[in-house]
Amino acid sequence: MNGMQSLWERMSAVSPAPAPWIVQVTAVVAVILVLEPHAWRITRNVVTIVHEGAHLVVALLFGRTLKGVRLHSDTSGVAISSGKPTGIGVVLMTFAGYVGPAVLGLGAAWVLGTQHAVAVLWIGVVALAAMLILVRNLYGLFSLTVVGALLFGLVWFGTQDQQVAAAYLITLFMLVAAPRPVLELQRQRARGAAPESDADQLARLTHVPGIVWVGLYLLVTLSCLALGGWWILRPVGG
Repeated sequence: MNGMQSLWERMSAVSPAPAPWIVQVTAVVAVILVLEPHAWRITRNVVTIVHEGAHLVVALLFGRTLKGVRLHSDTSGVAISSGKPTGIGVVLMTFAGYVGPAVLGLGAAWVLGTQHAVAVLWIGVVALAAMLILVRNLYGLFSLTVVGALLFGLVWFGTQDQQVAAAYLITLFMLVAAPRPVLELQRQRARGAAPESDADQLARLTHVPGIVWVGLYLLVTLSCLALGGWWILRPVGG
């Protein structure tokens, strides 16, 4: 009982508001991690984890049976579930991937506003542990283990200042990163290189053109970036 109580206290700990310079620095670092090509090759793996995780969460919410997840070294991935091949559940599950990082970032921004920065890190630890049960390839196992170990190290051994800075960096990274895969998707579609993309699957499911779904992805991700960024950065300017 004492162990569980101690764990809960760690997870629900109230964090002090960071100094403005910490928020500003993490924002700059988040932008660099997305725009710098060499960094993006690595950090895009994290976006893929969240993308596939979003598919799995929505699939579970609509009663589908989760079969597994694969993550590949080219930063692609696939979430596998079984159930009805059509219907609103399949549409939302398919739509969820590209907006997942943005929605997660927006939710994390809200949590940061409640001064529970460490909870952002714990949510990541729990989610990655759940995905480890479903992973079906070695690279996916490696990716999830590395990211999970880093997060667990922060929540268990990091100082409060380190945890707060990491939570802000992760949140801002998710918000800033989310639109880039959407733009990359459309460039691939324009070359005819992504006939099985989520947008094209949605087009076949709904008879709404794929470009419309890409537009919706972009609208959601940019809206989350604007709102989440405002929530986080407004105190800095205020």
